[in-house]
Amino acid sequence: MKFSPCHIFFALVLVLFPVTYQAELNTKIDLPDMGDSSGTIITPAEEKELGEYFFRSLHSQITINQDAEIQEYIQTIGQKLAANSDAPSLPFHFFVVLENDINAFAGPGGYIGVNSGLIVLTEAESELASVMAHEIAHVTQRHLYRAAEAAGRLSLPTMAATIAAILLGTQSPALGQAAIMAIMGSSVQFQIDFTRENEMEADRVGMQTLQEARYDPRSMPTFFERLQQSSRYYGKDVPEFLRTHPVTASRISDTRGRAETYPYRQYPDSLSYQLIRAKLKVLASNDDAATTKQFQSGLTQGTTEQRTVARYGTGLVALKAQRYIEAESIFQQLAKQNPGQSHYATALARTALESKNYRLALTRYQQLTEQFPSNEAIKLEYITALVRSGDSVTAKKSLSSLPYKTQSLPVYYELMAQVHNDLKKPAESHRYLAEYYYAMGQIQDAIFQIRLAQQSKGLNQHLSAILRERRDFFLHEQIEARRGQ
Repeated sequence: MKFSPCHIFFALVLVLFPVTYQAELNTKIDLPDMGDSSGTIITPAEEKELGEYFFRSLHSQITINQDAEIQEYIQTIGQKLAANSDAPSLPFHFFVVLENDINAFAGPGGYIGVNSGLIVLTEAESELASVMAHEIAHVTQRHLYRAAEAAGRLSLPTMAATIAAILLGTQSPALGQAAIMAIMGSSVQFQIDFTRENEMEADRVGMQTLQEARYDPRSMPTFFERLQQSSRYYGKDVPEFLRTHPVTASRISDTRGRAETYPYRQYPDSLSYQLIRAKLKVLASNDDAATTKQFQSGLTQGTTEQRTVARYGTGLVALKAQRYIEAESIFQQLAKQNPGQSHYATALARTALESKNYRLALTRYQQLTEQFPSNEAIKLEYITALVRSGDSVTAKKSLSSLPYKTQSLPVYYELMAQVHNDLKKPAESHRYLAEYYYAMGQIQDAIFQIRLAQQSKGLNQHLSAILRERRDFFLHEQIEARRGQ
């Protein structure tokens, strides 16, 4: 029997046993106890490890957003939804994939990715929230957890890489085929007859999360309808989101009926949604002239806020095209008119940095850190400016003061590697480069950098022990991955 990518995806990702329940459409759903087999086939610690493997594997296959401003936004909206889900205590990690394809997916360990193409396609923040709430529901209903248990005989690295490949449309056929053979060889049986029920369950639970988080429940069927209508123009190139989340008339009807039971009210978009969407349009564009024309057409249309966002978009295009004087003028005006808005002032500081006016850039970033002391995105940009201006001592101190979560990001390791290189500490530089490559899913490069660090002169006993431990860790993971294949 030949398995299609869709079949494999559903076998690994979607729930194996459907759940039915009775509840009022507009009341809190009383979900049944599905049981927790933690400690049997896959433990919570292993699930966390699987999620980390998965995320690293994604980095080696696609472009994960590293822009701190975009990351902060998607994390903020995601955590708001997660906090209002039926399992608010579960850990979640939200990120943006810089791909124009329309896709979103939930991986193990609560890692939820949304393609930039899907964000740009949305016409309201609640539409984006509806997709994310649907993916959160896949996690809270333990769909992937159960599938991972069924495939528990695979090694964690192989399972994670396989899930990543399948979620992305089997971009690694050799890996996918090897994993399929391993699954078949271990006699793991998958049931894939409940796909429709699984999707509708995620819709129902996700819609409840939308309502609790104060997003528009009607946005879910609205976005589904637009996807269904647009799918007729794709031909054979159907977006991955529609392959893995088939939108049927019954699903649209079901979500529409449920949405109408909630009271109607206005759900305005946040300014951050509009600004991040504009930023992603610019990043994804291959035709700056066309993008500029699109933003310019909005300078005289819509609300005052929408016209301001259009102005911001034209400034971003100018900055991307290295028209620094034009960008400076636009952002200067926006920052002056909106003194409490961080995006405009940050863009102004970034303009000075990109034009290599480091003294002005540092002054602006210093002011921003004082004005927005809890904004991690600004802190990372400020540190980047310190590194590029040659102030590695201050940059190192600032990096050390970042919270633990930020210190696990690839950009942190990259900056630390650059700082130690500038401070003439090659062993530490190679060490942090190794961590950067590991976070990016490039285990062989990580091992190479660790070995370069070990060959450096003047190693003390403490650093030597750290390098030896990390080398052994990387080698063990590489062996496990090869063994699973």
